[in-house]
Amino acid sequence: MLNGFLLLAEAVLYFGVMVTLFRLRDRIGLGVFICALGVMHFLETYLASVFYVALPFGMVSPGSAVLFSGKLVMLLLLYIKEDAATVRQPIHGLLLGNALMIGLVLILRLHTISPLADGKLPDIGFIDQLGWLMVWGTSLLFVDAILIILLYEKLGRYLRNAPFARILVCVACVLTFDQAGFFTALHFVAGAPIAVFFGGWFAKMGAALVYSLMLIAYLKWFEARPITVPRGLSDIFDTLTYRERYEALVKHVGRDGLTGLLHRGSFETDGEAAIAASLPTAKPLSLLIVDVDHFKSINDRFGHTEGDKVLKSIAAVLTEAAGAEHKVFRIGGEEFAILCAQPHAVARLLGESIRHAVKASAGTSKFDLTVSVGISSLSETTRCLADVFALADQRLYKAKAAGRDRVVGELGDAQVESLDAWTRSA
Repeated sequence: MLNGFLLLAEAVLYFGVMVTLFRLRDRIGLGVFICALGVMHFLETYLASVFYVALPFGMVSPGSAVLFSGKLVMLLLLYIKEDAATVRQPIHGLLLGNALMIGLVLILRLHTISPLADGKLPDIGFIDQLGWLMVWGTSLLFVDAILIILLYEKLGRYLRNAPFARILVCVACVLTFDQAGFFTALHFVAGAPIAVFFGGWFAKMGAALVYSLMLIAYLKWFEARPITVPRGLSDIFDTLTYRERYEALVKHVGRDGLTGLLHRGSFETDGEAAIAASLPTAKPLSLLIVDVDHFKSINDRFGHTEGDKVLKSIAAVLTEAAGAEHKVFRIGGEEFAILCAQPHAVARLLGESIRHAVKASAGTSKFDLTVSVGISSLSETTRCLADVFALADQRLYKAKAAGRDRVVGELGDAQVESLDAWTRSA
């Protein structure tokens, strides 16, 4: 009787600690739960191979009846409350980790081992035996996880309104399959008698009943309501990761997802702000609109993937050419804008520099790409963003009509006088 009570206490302790870690997943991360699940894998395999206690119905190992059964129920909980993709993570991690262990042990065997002062030597044979059992057990667990999810979903058609029966049947069936598979390996590797199979099976059926009851209670009483945990010093990791997420969000907000440049919404906001800052002091402000010539042919001939690569390359060229003092925006498919806090003549030089840089860039030269540029500046006749943009856009179309691969920003006499008047008013 004492052994039976001890097994029950072990199951309650295991389940209580694991579901607490799972319940706190939003606060401490799901990785804590998964790591704890993985750490127990060695102990359960070790106990299943050498540690047995006598019960009225046969020989039972706490590693198999308590720890493995509990792990299977935890994986089912993970699937119920998260998803199948999350369940795969601990399974694949255990499988690959155990395979790595076997590989390392095979290499370790090649060492010439030096005995310690008391003459002790490592038991490589035990490591071999336990390692292969762990790999076999994890392989079975991989199949078990698939089976329990499929069976849980299948039974949902018939037992959706009876969750306890649904979970119990799933766990009991899969534990029966696993007991047959693991005992086969245990019999040939460790010489386990047939009494171990029947004792282990009866114990696992009892574990299925106990764990199913606890799982239903947990889902009903704890997962049904949100958790509130007081903040304290233990939140240091949460604070740090929140700060990192916040800084990353601030860094990328208002940016184009493909090129990383500021997007059209930022252009409207930043452009209006730049003009508002320039108007009272008559500081120079110019706008360049850059359009990729014949870009549609890239998408049509080579596909949108290549087209995206070209846009990224052009964005990099524009960013380098503009430097830190000017802002670069992607305002359309293959259309870009640069706010330049320089006089009109300097903006024209920048436009020519960009035109030559695009032609020389390795990312665009293989397609013989060129750009057309239209330039306008803030003046007495262009005193708002809409006016500056309309004039630059008009000159861009003149560049296109004139044969592309050129910069258009010539000033007529009236425009020169307007700029002169603008400058004298400063």
